[in-house]
Amino acid sequence: MILRFDDTNPITEKLEFVENILTDLKTLEIVPDKVSYSSDFFKEIQEYLRKMIQDGNAYADDTPADKMKEERDVGTESKCRAFTVEENLKHFEDMISGRTTTFCIRAKLNMQNPVKCLRDPVFYRCKQEPHHRTGSTYKAYPTYDLTVPIVDSLEGVTHALRTIEYRDRNALYEWVQKVLNLRTSKIYDFSKLNLVSTVLSKRKLKWFVENGHVDGWNDPRFPTVQGIMRKGMTVEALKEFMLEQGPSRNTSLMEWDKIWANNK
Repeated sequence: MILRFDDTNPITEKLEFVENILTDLKTLEIVPDKVSYSSDFFKEIQEYLRKMIQDGNAYADDTPADKMKEERDVGTESKCRAFTVEENLKHFEDMISGRTTTFCIRAKLNMQNPVKCLRDPVFYRCKQEPHHRTGSTYKAYPTYDLTVPIVDSLEGVTHALRTIEYRDRNALYEWVQKVLNLRTSKIYDFSKLNLVSTVLSKRKLKWFVENGHVDGWNDPRFPTVQGIMRKGMTVEALKEFMLEQGPSRNTSLMEWDKIWANNK
């Protein structure tokens, strides 16, 4: 079992999230064989992106974000698509050295694709904020869409289990592995757990923590592992509930009563 932290965005990734996940797993008596970070592979990902540019599968783009969104919505190709391989490589080198902050690197796919997230998605972008593990070493970072298929292949993942929210992006995952001649992984989709009258989004729960409305991530009113443990949940009951859900693709809305009945 590989526990990997996909820490590709220095703005959203914080050490507290890493520490809380490690604590949760320890609480649930789940011991990974290996712990890794996507940031461990930043140099390899850079090399793979260079290959992608050299093969004509990616290009640099400095279109403003709002205009890029408009073009993607209507399926208009960016003017930057016409850059030569040499121009694209130069812009990429400027990005990773910090000489420019206006460019990003996009996959060269099909801007007429009915699935909008597959219309030349961004694969690399500039970020000036320091990373919680690599500090200020890097000035540009890969996106999740580029990172995961590469690192899955490098780490020997045979089956990638992903929630159904990524289903539209499965074709992109497979395309990255194909054009880079990487060992392929098979994707299996499963549905997310939803609970009645409960906010499960990390981003939304974070607001309560940062504004002091709760004690912290382990507040007993929070639907986090540490929160419900403080409220009286047992490890055995929570594991039993998890296994009962199974890897279903059907989205279901569960009641808390079921979990607490297991606990009782």
